[in-house]
Amino acid sequence: MTSLDKPTEDTTQQDDARAVTEAALFEAFGGVRGMVETVLPGLLFVTIYTINKDLHWSAIAALAVSLVLVVVRLAMKDTVKHAFSGVFGVAFGVVFAMFTGNAKDFYLPGMLYTLGLSLTYIVTTLAGVPLMGLILGPVFKENLSWRTRNPGRKKAYAKASWAWGLILLGKCMILFPLYWWADTTQLGWVLVTLKIPPFLLAVWLTWVFLAKAPAPIDVFAEMEAEERAEEERKAAAATERDESPAGRHRREA
Repeated sequence: MTSLDKPTEDTTQQDDARAVTEAALFEAFGGVRGMVETVLPGLLFVTIYTINKDLHWSAIAALAVSLVLVVVRLAMKDTVKHAFSGVFGVAFGVVFAMFTGNAKDFYLPGMLYTLGLSLTYIVTTLAGVPLMGLILGPVFKENLSWRTRNPGRKKAYAKASWAWGLILLGKCMILFPLYWWADTTQLGWVLVTLKIPPFLLAVWLTWVFLAKAPAPIDVFAEMEAEERAEEERKAAAATERDESPAGRHRREA
């Protein structure tokens, strides 16, 4: 094998960075199961409402399947944050739709949340603290070190946050006019259709930006190294005291 065939150290580091990025994104956004838990309640709601136009049965079915997903997570002793967020989102939609009597209002809390999230991505990026860095920093064990010590990663987080903000804002620009002009079934099917593709596009762009960014600074490893160094300094100082004339005198006394 020639030198050209051998993997270089830079290539290995890039592969490691991509693998770490993929794992971090999978953990942060829930993977395939998280997407299913996000889509299924809304899909069930619009399917039942399309068939019988019954707001109550549609809402009860959506809430019930959200609770079942949480129970399954608990039974498997898996993380429940994505399932719980789905339950809360569906519960808000159910309460809002029942209160107003308008089935379209089942979707309104989620749409408002999406709009608020898109604006948060944009505003935090303009403020120099991109939201994606706040979300993924702890996952990468770098916390906020990217802000002052790793400008390449800060730039990547800013690009990813712009991507999320603009993609979600574009989604809102489609959904809110439909909320006013379309009927419940039309809005519901469009919303279900727009659940996964924009999300996958944003995750893919995040992966692209972070995979090309410098490696994260593991602040937890740094803290552990500092603690070990401090313990070694204390042990060395204690040994030095014991070996000094005064130390030998104390032992002999």
